Amino acid sequence: MSDRAELAPASFAAEGSVSRVDAKPRRVLADWPLARMLNFGAATLPLSVLSLAMGIAVQPYIAQNLGVGLITISLAFTIVRMLDLGVDLGLAIVMDRTKTRLGRYRVWMVAGTPILMLGVYQLFMAHKGIGLVYLVIWLLVYALGSSIVGLSRSAWSATLVTRYHHRSVFYGVLTAIGVLGNLIVIVMAVLNGSFHVGSLNTVQLMGWTILVLLPLGLGLTAAFTPEPISVDAPVNRFPLRDYWEVMKKPEVLRLFISSFSLTLGPGWMSNLYLFFFIASRGFTEPQAYLLLGFYIMGGLVGAPLIGMVGARFSKHRTMIAATIGYSLGLCTIVITPKANVLAGIPVMLWCGFMGVGFDLMTSAMMADVGDQIRLEQGKERMALLFAVTGLAAKLAAAGALAISYPLLAAVGYIPTLAGHNTPAALDGLTAVFIIGPIFWVALGGLCFLGWKLDAAKHADIRMKLEARDAILAASSLTEEAQFMVAETEAAT
Repeated sequence: MSDRAELAPASFAAEGSVSRVDAKPRRVLADWPLARMLNFGAATLPLSVLSLAMGIAVQPYIAQNLGVGLITISLAFTIVRMLDLGVDLGLAIVMDRTKTRLGRYRVWMVAGTPILMLGVYQLFMAHKGIGLVYLVIWLLVYALGSSIVGLSRSAWSATLVTRYHHRSVFYGVLTAIGVLGNLIVIVMAVLNGSFHVGSLNTVQLMGWTILVLLPLGLGLTAAFTPEPISVDAPVNRFPLRDYWEVMKKPEVLRLFISSFSLTLGPGWMSNLYLFFFIASRGFTEPQAYLLLGFYIMGGLVGAPLIGMVGARFSKHRTMIAATIGYSLGLCTIVITPKANVLAGIPVMLWCGFMGVGFDLMTSAMMADVGDQIRLEQGKERMALLFAVTGLAAKLAAAGALAISYPLLAAVGYIPTLAGHNTPAALDGLTAVFIIGPIFWVALGGLCFLGWKLDAAKHADIRMKLEARDAILAASSLTEEAQFMVAETEAAT
């Protein structure tokens, strides 16, 4: 397909008149077919499996089963994040400027898939004897592939649905698909931990599953999802000034800080989850994964509901409420009876329900900001904006390890001893597990006090954008017609 064949605002896109500011969430499925949502969501499934497996299973596996020290693991992830800091921003600038017959972001998703698969193989199939150098090399490959695929997918998603209310529900659907991917991780962990399916350990089983799902899911999305491409307005500004204006925009700064905080909090908890639930709370590994399954099921229900709440009551208010609810739920974990699965289920369902809204609302709000910036600058900056939140998430992921693992070592917790650590070390593990996530999640919620980009303001932005896009599209098609006439006359 050509660039001109899918010019905005026909962004799949024919979502109706901009005057429908009060469009209800229930209208989304009628206005934007569910089949197309699910097709784009095919890319979400393997990426969510990979994300949870990396956060929950791979790092403890490297520490406990492969014998790599906590400080070494923390150092490796920190080094990679420091080397990786500018990659997303550089990729984003190039992605936003890309125009091919296959689209702007589609080609990047396809190109990044084999790189990501190579990194996954080397990390999930690692054997004893690996050290810092091995981890740094293959974490860098993994990070590059993850950046290319994740950034192209995020930027592409923001161009597909353009209405304020619709975006909340759309990202709710995508998040629900991601939650299903998370459930795949839990099912594999519980079954392999309880019944030892085949000769593979749990992490290797997850790795092979991801290696099968990545080309299937990303391939379906790349092959069958249309990609609308906005027409750039003619401007005479120096590009670097535009990039600086994006970075210092108050809404972008808020979303950067909130994304950092709301990734670091749950990520901190994920990195310590198995240590805490097995060593401190007395659960077996299959039971810990089972409880995590309920956490994820809470997210499965919460994703579409929170999306609809965000569409009804505004995204920023919904985000604030979700951070408060998550923090309160996390506090109750330490007062439930130890090794009691039934007592832990309601707590995990509640935390999963609230926590699923963090990334959902952040993505929807960043897409709104992208429209505002395109109106101001006349250029597509979606990849750059999602690179900002991606950078925040990467810093947070590194920070979660760089802070939490050394803290565990400082309180005397030794992973290979599990529940046989001293009582003081187990108390330290509990404190580190609870206090860090609550602090960061609360900070993330505070970022949205006084948020101004609401439904009415966004509707005005879309009205002006679509009027300008219509003029630019007509002008572009006229230029193409004139070029074809000239070609014909020259040939004659």
